[in-house]
Amino acid sequence: MADRGRGSAPRGARGGSVRGGRGTPISSGAALDKPKREAILDLSKYVNERIRVKFTGGREVTGTLKGYDQLLNLVLDEVEEEILEPQIHKRTLGLVVLRGPTITLLSPVDGSEEIENPFLAPE
Repeated sequence: MADRGRGSAPRGARGGSVRGGRGTPISSGAALDKPKREAILDLSKYVNERIRVKFTGGREVTGTLKGYDQLLNLVLDEVEEEILEPQIHKRTLGLVVLRGPTITLLSPVDGSEEIENPFLAPE
C-alpha cells in the first residue's frame, strides 16, 4: 500500500522517542511525580473500635474494625448481624471481610445515639 506522505514510521508509531500519548515523553520517575491520592475517609482513628456498617440491600452489621484498604474493604471481628425481618434478632458471624463497594453507611457505635425523626409530622 502507498505511504501517503506520512513519513517512514511503522504503522501505529507516533513519533521518535515520545511515548505515552499526547506528545508527552515518559520519564523513568513519572509514577513517582504524581501526588498520592488520599482516601475520602480516615478510618485509622476507628481501628480497634466498634463500628456499625449498613449495606446496599438493607443488611446491617456491628463489629470491631481490624483493618481496611483504599477501596474501603473492611475486616471486622466479633461481628453481629442484625436481622430485621420477620422478627428482630442477632446472628453472630465472628471475623469477616466486608467488600467496600457494597457499603452505604459507616458509623462508630460509641458516641452515637438514636434520635427521633425531626421530619415526621407531629400526631
